Amino acid sequence: MTAPDLTHEHAARAQGHARIAGVDEVGRGPIAGPVTAAAVILDPANIPEGLNDSKKLSEKRREALCAALMGCAQVSVAHASVAEIDGINILRAAHLAMERAVAALDPAPDMVLVDGNMIPRGLTLPARAIVRGDAASLSIAAASIVAKTCRDSLMRDLAQQFPGYGWERNAGYPSKAHRAALLNLGVTPHHRRSFKPVHNILYQEK
Repeated sequence: MTAPDLTHEHAARAQGHARIAGVDEVGRGPIAGPVTAAAVILDPANIPEGLNDSKKLSEKRREALCAALMGCAQVSVAHASVAEIDGINILRAAHLAMERAVAALDPAPDMVLVDGNMIPRGLTLPARAIVRGDAASLSIAAASIVAKTCRDSLMRDLAQQFPGYGWERNAGYPSKAHRAALLNLGVTPHHRRSFKPVHNILYQEK
């Protein structure tokens, strides 16, 4: 596999776009916690070494790169809540988080590179969807690192308030231990009630 590079960013610059943001989200699969998105505009003259798809990096490496990005790039992070996920569905909530992250960039970008095959419908800026963008575009890879690092940290904080579900290890994903804890300890306010494992517990035959 080749590492992500600036091919997509260079193509956008060639079209006259100067400020190019990469946006990515994390947290579609968990049964607990918000979905989190990050938007990043890299400084072409100061890009941290080793940016890659967040899934290919160790937690320690992600945290170091996230800290580096906070210091040398324009970064914003946004969430969509569990209530929003349950209310509008996970895909729309993920897009809402992306829209919020992009909207929080100031000054605004003039082009957005979006991870995935769909452009969030609330995005009013010129945008391009890139399938597996976190493995192709350095800007999207940077956003994937920030989103994952921030969401993992948030889930560790929630794990202290609601111990026993292992969120500090599973980040809210439906691991075997998490599903067992759901049965034993019950459903928290941070569980997504529209997701099958949670829904089934809430509405099982009494």
